Amino acid sequence: MSANPKELALVQERRASDAGMVIARALLEGFNKHYRIFRECSKAAKRYFEQGDWLATQAASRERIDFYDRRVAETTEQLEREFKASTLDNQVWLQVKLRYIGLLSDHKQPECAETFFNSVCCRILHRSYFHNDFIFVRPAVSTDHIDADPPSYRSYYPGKYGLRHVMIDIILDFDLDRKFADFHRDLRYVMRLWRKHLPRPVRLEPNHQIQVLSSLFFRNKGAYIVGKVINGNNEYPFAVPVLHDSEGRLYLDTVILHPEHLAVLFSANRAYFLVDMEVPSVYVQFLRSMMANKPKAELYTILGLQKQGKTLFYRDFLHHLKHSRDDFIIAPGIKGLVMIVFTLPSYPYVFKIIKDVISPPKEVDRKGVKKKYQLVKHHDRVGRMADTLEYSDVAFPKSRFRPELLEELRTLAPSVIDENGDTIVVKHLYIERRLTPLNLYLDNANAKQRRHAISEYGNALKELAVANIFAGDLLFKNFGVTRYQRVVFYDYDEVDYLTTCNFRKIPLPRTPEDEMAAEPWYPVGQHDIFPEEFETFLLTDAGVRESFMEFHANLLDAEYWKSIQKRIGDGFLEDVFPYPAEIRFCNMFGR
Repeated sequence: MSANPKELALVQERRASDAGMVIARALLEGFNKHYRIFRECSKAAKRYFEQGDWLATQAASRERIDFYDRRVAETTEQLEREFKASTLDNQVWLQVKLRYIGLLSDHKQPECAETFFNSVCCRILHRSYFHNDFIFVRPAVSTDHIDADPPSYRSYYPGKYGLRHVMIDIILDFDLDRKFADFHRDLRYVMRLWRKHLPRPVRLEPNHQIQVLSSLFFRNKGAYIVGKVINGNNEYPFAVPVLHDSEGRLYLDTVILHPEHLAVLFSANRAYFLVDMEVPSVYVQFLRSMMANKPKAELYTILGLQKQGKTLFYRDFLHHLKHSRDDFIIAPGIKGLVMIVFTLPSYPYVFKIIKDVISPPKEVDRKGVKKKYQLVKHHDRVGRMADTLEYSDVAFPKSRFRPELLEELRTLAPSVIDENGDTIVVKHLYIERRLTPLNLYLDNANAKQRRHAISEYGNALKELAVANIFAGDLLFKNFGVTRYQRVVFYDYDEVDYLTTCNFRKIPLPRTPEDEMAAEPWYPVGQHDIFPEEFETFLLTDAGVRESFMEFHANLLDAEYWKSIQKRIGDGFLEDVFPYPAEIRFCNMFGR
């Protein structure tokens, strides 16, 4: 007797539902393991700060970047091993997603868990974001009104207790296991700066309060208190860096109040913060209230949740594509030997594709370029190297590519693109925020702007150097000017650790013929760098040369670079402050 088709369908549906629940639980366990390790790493940062173990802080920040991919790989392997996940039919995968959504109803990180689900599913099903029906193209679980216990931020009331007592409470609540050198002195400086910053006369509204995020933000040698003063309809965001003095005692270095300074502090062009967050969405919402122009994607990224940042970035990109009409074009500037760079004029980012054949004199291949970009991703960028998002299998509408861009892609990178009807799929690319190339900026700058840009260019080289980075190709075209007039490096195919370089002084010529020879009369090793030569290819413009020699003549001296190498070798971690020196208390009020 044959089975009733309806009964058979019900049995299959029940089996799919049961399998879906088991797989959904395994998926969520994989994410929970990831986030548990992520938080343990962030909690350890507090201990490293208290101990003054700066190298451990840097190592934790660097190693944390790979946590996500490791957990995705582990979970993918488990699902294949236990369930043969890649062989399951569509009905089961639809049930997996449905059950997973149910498991997230009371979850503290649902948005990150959804992204983890997507990452695992894309590996198992070998389908792309834009064709897959079984992933979270849009968030299914809202992050509104989720909060931690205890809450993600604390509220203090100066109107009732006085600002001095509130500041003491804020510091005590972080429970730092280090003594302050002179907290009363620092408190006086804080009070003086707030009095200058707040509009006069100050009228306290009934809802006057100070809100402070419950966890400190750790990066390099600093811990940052992050919060905002609320008075009626006005909000005044701030960040307070807590540092160690030469004797290991704590002090407050300044109060960062200016919106531009806050934006630079929370830039993705630096190492990501280590922050212990039970509910990351609250931290993102809080930071967004402080810096409305910062996209959520960037805020998740600077908090160390770069995969969530990539997910939101891609969603924002698709939204922009849908609501714009301009075409993709070759990016303005001098074309590079390694990358094809294109952009959408209405979109503040550029897309970079490694060419199939890299022309001389470059001695690097695709694998080598990727390795350099990984080096930068894992290193502290000290605000001087553009953060890069790496993507695979990104779909673009073919109709919006200018003919000259299409021709360049087909000619120089045919292995990286697939043309499927009306779509171009780029198999691998990097995305960076669009900057004004320094060479173009200098061409159009007035004398004051040029002087500032050259000062910034040298500062970028010096700050990268103390972070153990040598840019390699120092031509102005490889540096960009941000909207805050900072100079940032963005061409990484020749980047290397400073400590691998051999800085040398050019030997004196032995004969007149040596001096006139087209080729060097001395041996040149693979890692040899001659800083004297920088003057020849960088300082051809008289105005640029004058400014460079005023601020950074020591960059032409091999001994300067060697001295930095020695300090790095001795284990010394230099201070690179992510805010202007003139707003530090020691420069405003003295110590």
